[in-house]
Amino acid sequence: MTEDARSQFLSLHLLETLVAVLPVRDENGQPKSLVYGGAERHMITSQARRRAERVHARNRANAGLGALAGRSMGIRTREWAILTGRVLESAHGWDKQEALVTARAIIEASGLKFGDLKKKTVANLTKVLIFAPADADTRIAAHIAEHADDLREWRDSYLSAQEAATAKKPRRGAKSQADTPPAEEQPAAEPASTALPPLPKATRDAVLLAIAPRDAVDIALYGRFLAEIADSPNVDGAVQSGHAFTVHEAEQIEDFYAAADDAKLDRKRNALSFLDAADDAGAGMTGYQSLISGTFYRHAVLDRTQLRLNLRVAGMTEAEAEEAAVDAEKEFVNAFVEAFPEAKKNSTASTGSLPALVLAFEGERPYNYAAAFQLPVDESPESAGGEGPAGPAAVRRLLRHHAFVSRRRDDLRTARVLTYDPLIDDLLAERDPAVSATVVEKIEDLTR
Repeated sequence: MTEDARSQFLSLHLLETLVAVLPVRDENGQPKSLVYGGAERHMITSQARRRAERVHARNRANAGLGALAGRSMGIRTREWAILTGRVLESAHGWDKQEALVTARAIIEASGLKFGDLKKKTVANLTKVLIFAPADADTRIAAHIAEHADDLREWRDSYLSAQEAATAKKPRRGAKSQADTPPAEEQPAAEPASTALPPLPKATRDAVLLAIAPRDAVDIALYGRFLAEIADSPNVDGAVQSGHAFTVHEAEQIEDFYAAADDAKLDRKRNALSFLDAADDAGAGMTGYQSLISGTFYRHAVLDRTQLRLNLRVAGMTEAEAEEAAVDAEKEFVNAFVEAFPEAKKNSTASTGSLPALVLAFEGERPYNYAAAFQLPVDESPESAGGEGPAGPAAVRRLLRHHAFVSRRRDDLRTARVLTYDPLIDDLLAERDPAVSATVVEKIEDLTR
């Protein structure tokens, strides 16, 4: 008996309870929030979630773990010139400064904008983050080393023309309009001799191929947009992610902390007189930090068709794309469950959290169940008309919502649920028979 064909979309829904954490914050160091259902909710942005998941999958692959072990992955950075320079230095024996200057000039001439040369902190960084395969620096460096003589000559011409063009630019505020002589008195314009020499086509093609998505699986999953180079392919991501939000009203605490100064305390402990001890009284540093607690709902969707299309466009055969897509789906589900933003991970142990419930099912379109929590959960006791603790209440709501939608949509199938909470496990055993979902015990069982 053959297994039924899989649907295009895999929908994932997760409930997790977090206590005294701050996984993401705004420019003022405050927790992010949104207003939904007339109530303020804490929010963990999809950007923070996606990065945590992408890095989690990449680190596992690089360590030889998981379904994507050994496969090509991507890196998102502004430091491609620096990385390429390091490879030229370490693998091809170039001088450090020459390697960096050459790499920057070649990558810039390919179409990417860099920071101001006069500002050391950004001079060798691209203006935008470039999401490219992890071996892009190695490939670019290998091409430069192979054509070293020609590219050194081109580089010198490029840098000279660039310096001349910069010198000809009028200084800001150097001369007012009133000081400008009439047109008949102005000297004739000099012939344009500072045009930047174009990068050899073979080198530009090599750079564009190096930073192209190629077989980097995480680029096929999450996509990329590179507007600066029109002929460098962009990728529509196969993963859709929603902002996580609390299923109840936001609750925030301002935690006052006092940090001890070890040297001061040692002197106080060994002081021979009261006056000496008084001089060393008080904390070394004090301050406040905002922390949040709550049960969060989060949601993501994998478009299996888009994922396979991205892998095929990157150059894989149909069979190779199918194999890579199956592995990518397994690792995506694993990252969705396991990964967590690492802000304040040491001081709050936030990355040790496990979800109360994961619901996964297939459909012919994405399904977002945020509407199940438009009315905030009332955590007052059930005897007082409330729903009790937010975790179990949210699980009941989510499963009831899924059962309700499933009766009206014929495409929803293969629903599976996973829990790491024994109380929720008991609740699943007593759930409404209308919720036709298989309870699984391993992450890999959430998807076929």
